[in-house]
Amino acid sequence: MAGSAVYKRVLLKASGEALMGDQGFGIDVAVADRIASDIAEARALGVEVGVVIGGGNIFRGVAVASKGGDRVTGDHMGMLATVINSLALRTSLVKIGIDTVVLSAVAMPEFCETFSQRLATAYMDMGKVVIFAGGTGNPFFTTDSAAALRAAEIGADALFKGTQVDGIYSADPKKDPNAVRFDHLSHKDVLDRGLAVMDTTAVALARENNIPIIVYSIHEKGGFAEVLQGRGRATVVSDS
Repeated sequence: MAGSAVYKRVLLKASGEALMGDQGFGIDVAVADRIASDIAEARALGVEVGVVIGGGNIFRGVAVASKGGDRVTGDHMGMLATVINSLALRTSLVKIGIDTVVLSAVAMPEFCETFSQRLATAYMDMGKVVIFAGGTGNPFFTTDSAAALRAAEIGADALFKGTQVDGIYSADPKKDPNAVRFDHLSHKDVLDRGLAVMDTTAVALARENNIPIIVYSIHEKGGFAEVLQGRGRATVVSDS
């Protein structure tokens, strides 16, 4: 692939909903395959890629709490959903020849290896794609927070957030035709304006570790590689 990447090691955060495609629930294999091909393009640029996937296409822990259920149990169920999605994406990557490993924050050795920072960095140094499952392993933390934490732990140059739109807007552009799109924001801007691209814990953690957050549309085929090369449409959140 022509061109060179701006970043050497990145963490890609994708929502579970991104895997649904046009379905109302579950995993669309064609979508998982397309995301895998985007990651393969990034690897062809020489970029080391870690991935965190949400579980919202299967289950959300906060949904249990909102109906009077136990939030901790709900979050545990959501962690299991992220493992299912991680295994699905690994399957899509392996079948196109990308060496991939799933590391879970919750031990389940029959399905995948257990996360440790040393193991994660060792696998990334070997050139494997590492998918981080199980969130942080703790309730009350979102997969956005897990993505920022893992990005810091692996020494990522940037945290990529694949979303439904091509960057950060002042409001939901699908609902507000007057929404303004930003090319660049500081972490402080995002926190002060309450822009809901990632939760505040994730943004604060990225800020503390000087990790830029790059928001782009995960639905645009080839968009990941384009933004990695400093092209394409995205919003960059950084303090530099």
